[in-house]
Amino acid sequence: MGGGLPNDDFVRDRPARQDVVRPDGGQTELNATSAWLETCFDQLAEDPARAHTAAQIRRSETRGADRVLANHCLGTASSELGLWDDARTAFLAARDETPAGELRTRARFAALAGNAAMASGDAQGALTLLTEAQADARAAASAPLEAIAATDRARALVALGRGEEGLGALEAATTLAPERAESWLLKATLLRRLDRLAEAQTAIERAALLTPGNAEIGLEAGVIAVLSGRDDAARASWQSVLDLAPDAPAAATARDYLAQLGQAPDTDIATAAPQEEPQP
Repeated sequence: MGGGLPNDDFVRDRPARQDVVRPDGGQTELNATSAWLETCFDQLAEDPARAHTAAQIRRSETRGADRVLANHCLGTASSELGLWDDARTAFLAARDETPAGELRTRARFAALAGNAAMASGDAQGALTLLTEAQADARAAASAPLEAIAATDRARALVALGRGEEGLGALEAATTLAPERAESWLLKATLLRRLDRLAEAQTAIERAALLTPGNAEIGLEAGVIAVLSGRDDAARASWQSVLDLAPDAPAAATARDYLAQLGQAPDTDIATAAPQEEPQP
C-alpha cells in the first residue's frame, strides 16, 4: 500500500497517436502539437533530463493545448527523475489549463498529480487531488479511470491511518473495474492488515485468477495463509514466487519468509520415505 506512481498503463502511458485521417481514408503526418508530444516522449525514454529541459522550454513559449501537453511531458519527465514536487506542479498546471468540459482529461492529470504528491510524502494533499480525480472521472462516466482514482485514494487513506475508509475506496474500485487485479491485491492486503483473514483470502484468490503467476500476489497469498494457520499453503505460495520470478524483489522477501517458517515437520513417520542404508 505504498505511495508513488502505480504501474498502471491507463494513467502513465503516453496517449495514443492522433494521426490525421484524410478523406480518402489514408493518414497524414501528425499535427505540430501531437508531433512535439511524440518527440518529447521518445526523448524521455532515452534521456529524461533532456526531455525535462525541452518540456520546460516548450511550456514557457506556448499556450493553450500546446502548453497543456508540455506540462504533461514535463510532469512525466519529473516523475522519471524523482522530482515529485515538480511533477505535481506540472500535472496540476495541465489539469487547470484543460478546458472544464474535458472531464476525463482533467481526471487523468489530477490522478497523476495525486500520485506525485503521494510519492513526495504528502498523503493529505494526495487525497484531495485523488478525490477530485475520482469525481471528474465519475462525471465523465469513465468507470476504469474512476476505479484507478479510487484505488489510489485507498493508498492515501491508509497512509493517513484511515484503513476502514481505504477499504471502502477499494470496494468501489473492485465494483467499478472488477477485472483489475491490482485493486483486488490491495484489497486483500488491507483486509489482512485489518485481521479479516477470510475476506482477505477471497480477495487474493480473485486477484490470482485475474493474473496467474503474479509474484506480488503469490507473496501476499502466502502471508494470508500463514496468518490463517495454513503453513503448507504458505510454503507453496512462496515457493511459487521463487519458481516464477527468482530475480524479482518479491523473491527475496519470499526466501526470507520461507527461512523464517522453516521446513515442514514430518506428520506421519510411517509414510516417510525410507532412508538408504549406509554402505560399509
